[in-house]
Amino acid sequence: MIDQKALVKAAIAARENSYSPYSKFMVGAALLAKNGTIYRGANIENAGYSPTICAERSAFVTAATDGERAFDAIAVAGWGKDDLDPAGAFPCGVCRQFMMEFCDPATFLIIVAKSEDDYTAYGLEELLPHGFGPLDLKEEKK
Repeated sequence: MIDQKALVKAAIAARENSYSPYSKFMVGAALLAKNGTIYRGANIENAGYSPTICAERSAFVTAATDGERAFDAIAVAGWGKDDLDPAGAFPCGVCRQFMMEFCDPATFLIIVAKSEDDYTAYGLEELLPHGFGPLDLKEEKK
């Protein structure tokens, strides 16, 4: 069973490592591997904007670099530095597509957090219906 609150707390902690001098929109992510390891990521902005990396992809890249390829859930916590009433942050389209590479859209959870106690879980399939993934490139599809 996934401890969603613990994952949210890890995402909020990861948010503190955000490098967001331009947008001031700090995002942290906590990615739960099937083996129980939690990989954290934060958004890292760049003056050129295009090289900016989202917190979600930052966590996935760290996990993949460690050899992880199977995941159960990710928590995302994002809001402005001085935002006293955060609305939370859904993963962008690029991050959702990135998740399709490593996750089963029918079972992978995306937890969007507004605070430690206010969060909602969604399925990847729900947030990226008809997503394109590795199975679409195999000769023999299901």
